[in-house]
Formats: sequence, structure tokens, C-alpha cells
Amino acid sequence: MRIAIVGAGAIGTWLGARIAAAGHEVSVLARGETLATVARDGLRLDLDGERIGAPVRASDRAEDLGPQDAVLIAVKGNALIDLAGQLAPLIGPDTLIVPAMNGVPWWFMLGGSGDHSPLPLDPMPLTSVDPAGTIAAALPLDLVVGAVVHASVGSAGPGHAVHKAGNRLILGAPFGPAGPRLQALAETLAECGFTIELSDNIRQAIWYKLWGNMTMNPISAFTGATCDRILDDDLVGGFVLAVMEEARAIGDRIGCAITERGEDRCAVTRQLGAFRTSMLQDVDAGRPLEIDLLLSAPREIAVALGIATPCLDALTGLTRLFARTRGLYPDV
Repeated sequence: MRIAIVGAGAIGTWLGARIAAAGHEVSVLARGETLATVARDGLRLDLDGERIGAPVRASDRAEDLGPQDAVLIAVKGNALIDLAGQLAPLIGPDTLIVPAMNGVPWWFMLGGSGDHSPLPLDPMPLTSVDPAGTIAAALPLDLVVGAVVHASVGSAGPGHAVHKAGNRLILGAPFGPAGPRLQALAETLAECGFTIELSDNIRQAIWYKLWGNMTMNPISAFTGATCDRILDDDLVGGFVLAVMEEARAIGDRIGCAITERGEDRCAVTRQLGAFRTSMLQDVDAGRPLEIDLLLSAPREIAVALGIATPCLDALTGLTRLFARTRGLYPDV
């Protein structure tokens, strides 16, 4: 298959290196130092004590790479707003668009209305994620594949990733069963060594992952604490569970029910020990924080449904204010 990786950070490099090493034609859309390094050295992945090196095509112009069978998007959600309009040369009539991103994607509430809709309201663009509808206009919904990444991957430099744990990708059509093109992509990725699960309710899988990380990430960011310290504080731990209950109530209304107890999910997080979340690492590196996909979008959905979320409101406000005072989130 011809597969393009948009964003050669840790996750994009992990995906692209394994796919290229399996013999597929991989192209990388990147810029700056990352582009120069990938063009010279290819993608490099440290996996199970070995170094996987894979030559790829690389450019900062989608026109140079051409139409693909699949486009795997592994950039931060706030970066996709500016980037989406540049991806058209990669997208043909049968290209699958796979955003491998955390949080609530722009398409999450676009399949409403109709007798078989999982949503209790008409199609709802998420302005917190896609303010002007730029992403939705550039990336056709009928080509989009929902994706959830369950893997821990770090960056050792431009185009160089270090796999730490996890190897699971959940894929699914946003509002229906997997078609033959998605099944073929799933088979290809499985042959590349990923653990692939096809879901008939990818929205629920996305919401479940959000339920587990929408608290740890932001709280760690503005406190500087690792996950074990967050959970060890009885007051903060109680606040985490309160936010999770509000998110559960939202999920119940949008076809993303969660039956697990918050305490049980936190017990899984506790097993990670003194874990530094990705958002805390972004703070340390001075990178913009991904607040909207994790917090603002769930709040926007709650407001539309008339669900009160005082704890989620407080978490969003505190995280946003922290980020703004450090130039890591826009003031307007």
C-alpha cells in the first residue's frame, strides 16, 4: 500500500517505520529539522532492543507525494486546523484518512439525525476543535477512519522514536461497520506487526480512552505531578473521579456508555507508577497544550445536551489559564 504519515513525531515515526520496514511505500509530510533528518536518514525506531531503519519519501509539500491509499495523521489537534487544507494532494476518491490523535476529533458529532443515528441531536460541528469548519471541509467524512492508539512511544530526536509499551490500534468507521477498504487497511497494518482491533463503535472506544486520560493529562500539566502523586492525594483523586462521572454522563447520552467504575480505571493508571503524562512532557518542552480535544470538546457537547459539568468546567478553566500564562494556549 501507499501510506502517508503526516507528522513524524513519536507516534507518526512508530507507525511509519514499522509500515515501511514491512515493505510498503511510505511517504512523510514534515518540515524543518524533522524533514531534513527524515530525508537523509529515513525513519528510525528502537523496538525490543533493536533499531529499525526504514527509508521513506519525505517532503514539506503534499504535491510532491501524491495520492495515497491511506493518510495517517499524527499531529496535535491544534496543528491540524492549519494543516488540513494542505493535505488535498494526498487524498484521492478512495483514500482512507486516519487521524491517530488523542481526544475528541472534529468529526465526532457529525453523524447525527436519522432513525439509526447514535446521537440524540442533529449533526453538530465542534467549534472548539474546528472553529471555522476548516478541517471538515478539507477531510471528507466518508473517507475518515476513527482510530485509537494504545501505545507508549517516546521521541529520541527528529524521525527517531523509542517504543516503550503497547502495540494496539483500534480502527472503525465513524458511523457504521467497516467496509472492504478499511478491512484491507486493517489486514495490512496487522501484517506490519501492529495488534489491530476493528470496532463497530469506534466513537465509544475514543470516548473510553478520553475518560481515562482527560484528568491525568491536564492535572499533571498544571501541578507538575506524576500520576501516582495525583492519585495518592485523596482530594485530587476524588476530583478526578468526579470529572470521570461527568464524562460518563455525557457518554451515556451520545452512544458511548462506559460500564467500568472510575476507581477501577484509576487502579490501572496507578500501575504505571511515577508516570509523566504527554501533556506534562509538552509543558516541559514548551509545546502548545492539547486542551481543546481533551476538555473543551467534551464541555461543548455537554452544553449542547444541557448536562451540568461543574468539575469539568473547573478543570478546563484551570488548565486553560495555566497554559495561557505560559504562552502554551491562545489568549483568544
